[in-house]
Amino acid sequence: MSLDTLNIGWIGAGKMGGPMSRNVVAAGGAVTVFDPVAENVADVVAVGAQAGESNRALADASDVVVSMIPNDAVFRAITIGDEGVFEVMKAGSVFLDMSTVSPEVSAEVEAAAQASDIAYLRAPVSGSTALAEAGNLTIMASGPHGAYELCVPLFDAMGAQSFYLGNSDQARYLKLVVNLLVGTTGAVLAEALTLGRKGGLEWGQMLDVIGVSAAASPYIQYNLAPLKARDFTALFTTEQMVKDSRLICDAGKATGVPMAIGDAMLAMFEETIAAGYGAENLTAAIKMLESKAGLGEV
Repeated sequence: MSLDTLNIGWIGAGKMGGPMSRNVVAAGGAVTVFDPVAENVADVVAVGAQAGESNRALADASDVVVSMIPNDAVFRAITIGDEGVFEVMKAGSVFLDMSTVSPEVSAEVEAAAQASDIAYLRAPVSGSTALAEAGNLTIMASGPHGAYELCVPLFDAMGAQSFYLGNSDQARYLKLVVNLLVGTTGAVLAEALTLGRKGGLEWGQMLDVIGVSAAASPYIQYNLAPLKARDFTALFTTEQMVKDSRLICDAGKATGVPMAIGDAMLAMFEETIAAGYGAENLTAAIKMLESKAGLGEV
């Protein structure tokens, strides 16, 4: 099925959901969007979407309902809560969630979806707001394979590549795996750069050498330019990293996986929030550590 034959309902048009939904509209998708923030809806309507009256109103008329929301509580509310969309979605329709939520709440939603004959597809994304704007996200999907095939045109509009991982919650776990690697890389980078400054290294030169060293990674390469400029504008906030770090550590505990490094990552980013940098990019952990180490601005 092609994108222009689907009626798509979109729930959540914020920092990530906004550009993602706009890219679907630009690719020819018939999108009806709802978000509690009117300006978010207006931004998507401006490029050709229809405004929905509510989550339920758009879900009732959609072949595929996409959600991109902030946390477990909202995810549970929009699906199986008192005003959840599962009560009005048509049997055989697809519910596609692209948020980062816990495997625990995902399992609750899966059971409810099966009871209502709704195909529940999990498709969390890897990438920043800039990659969302550019349509270059990496999409990790799991759930019914037929639902995945149906949604491939949506994924093509939003991402550089998508991967089908299995028929259950594999995508949830892979998103946590990826974010564990991102978060721990950010945390150890903050420590390393602070140590380098204490050792007398020049900031820009240190970053230049790291960028061509054996330790360089796509994540580090992506952050080199803003770090050299000391630009901590949020692409993925420290607050978001703490939320995801808690999901990661909770999942480890639930599955019996020791999370010593994950716990240390969580503690560092919690301390960064306490220092007042919660709304800044997760790399702002550098500023927190520099302050503790007695360093001023570069």
